[in-house]
Amino acid sequence: MTETAPTYDLVLLLDPQAEPDARAKILDDTRAQIAGQGELVRDNDWGDRALAYPIDRHANAQYHLLQFHAGTPALLSELDRTLRITDGVLRFRIVKLAPGTPEPPDMPASAGTGTAGGSAHHARHDEAAPSPASPAPVAEELAVSEPA
Repeated sequence: MTETAPTYDLVLLLDPQAEPDARAKILDDTRAQIAGQGELVRDNDWGDRALAYPIDRHANAQYHLLQFHAGTPALLSELDRTLRITDGVLRFRIVKLAPGTPEPPDMPASAGTGTAGGSAHHARHDEAAPSPASPAPVAEELAVSEPA
């Protein structure tokens, strides 16, 4: 029985102020490097999104997820070296996926969809919360039942 190569996630955060041709070249070179020593399984463009904290005075980044099988361990070190010295890459992360890891989320390329989910969450929270009037009668009943 042949053992399949492990699957890795590569998340790239690219500088949105870089030229579109430069960002496309970074992605093409990364895909070619993976295809040369492994197999590209998934390529998702998650679009421009806000960063949790500024990186090099950037508040946004263009997110890309590449999932791949590494044919050789050398691929990981080569990707690491190449992406560290490439201008236009704000951050990247390579993670080995455990067997049975679910598929990545299908994230739309626009960043504006996150606020609608937040308002729906607050609406559900408000509906489930007890009304402020309900604890007051209990407190009044306790105060009345105690002798003065």
